[in-house]
Amino acid sequence: MRWLLVWCVALLGTSGAVASEKASNPFAQVAQAYLVEIDGSLVWQKNAQQRLAPASLTKLMSALLAVEALGIDTAVAVDAEAAHETGSALGMLQGERWTVKDLLAATLIASANDACRALADHVGGDQAHFVQRMNRRALQMNLRNTHFANACGHDAPGHYSSAADLRVLAHALMQNPVLAKLVAQPQAQITSLRGERSFIFGNKNALIDRYEGTLGIKTGTTPQAGKCLVVQARRGAHTVLLVLLAGKDRSWDATDILDIAFARANAPQ
Repeated sequence: MRWLLVWCVALLGTSGAVASEKASNPFAQVAQAYLVEIDGSLVWQKNAQQRLAPASLTKLMSALLAVEALGIDTAVAVDAEAAHETGSALGMLQGERWTVKDLLAATLIASANDACRALADHVGGDQAHFVQRMNRRALQMNLRNTHFANACGHDAPGHYSSAADLRVLAHALMQNPVLAKLVAQPQAQITSLRGERSFIFGNKNALIDRYEGTLGIKTGTTPQAGKCLVVQARRGAHTVLLVLLAGKDRSWDATDILDIAFARANAPQ
C-alpha cells in the first residue's frame, strides 16, 4: 500500500493546479505511460496517447485475429519461420501440428513467439500478410497510435502502440469468451495432435492467482519496450483496468495501483 500513502500525502500537501495535476496523474513515476479505468471510466493517465513499443502486448491483436479467423479445434502446422522464432518460445518443431486453442494458450499464457507466429502464418499465409490484417483491424478499431511490424511484439521500426489504444484492444479481447478464459488461467498444458510432445507452462502475468479478483490479461518485455502490462481485475461490483508501458516494478506497482483504484471505487460518493 506504499503508493496509497504517497498519493494521499501528495494531495494533502499541495493545492490548486498542482494538486489537480497530481490527482489526475498520481503515479507519475511508475511508467513512461499508463492509464487506469474504473468501471469503464478513465480516471488517471499519463502519456496515454504516446507511441511506445508494446512488446508482447502485440499478441493481444494477433490472438484476436486468429480466434476470429479459425475454429479453436482447427489443426495448425508449425512452419519453418515459426519454429525458428526468437525470444520467448516453447521450442515447437517444424511440422508439428497443434490445435488453434493450444496455440492461443501458448501465445497468451506463456507468451510463446513460436506459437504466435504459427497462428499468424496460418491465418495470413505469411507474417507480412498477417501484419497487414493487424493494421487494417487497428484502423477499423480507430487505434490511431498503433502500427504493427510483426505479429509477436519484437522491437522494430514502425512497431508501436499507446496505452489508450491498448485499453481498447484489451476490451475487445476480453469480450471474446475463449480468449478471456485463457488469459485468466494460472497455467496450462498443451499436447501436439499426434501426442508426441507436451508443454506445461505458467502464466507470465504474476498477478494471476496472486492478486484477488484478477481476470487477466497480458505482460510484455523487450529491451526497447521495458516492462509492459495490461491487467483487469474485478472485486464486488467494480472492475479496474490498468495499462502500463515502459514500467519499472511492474507487478508491485500494479498491485498498489489496483488497491488504490478499488479504494476509490468503494469510497462514499
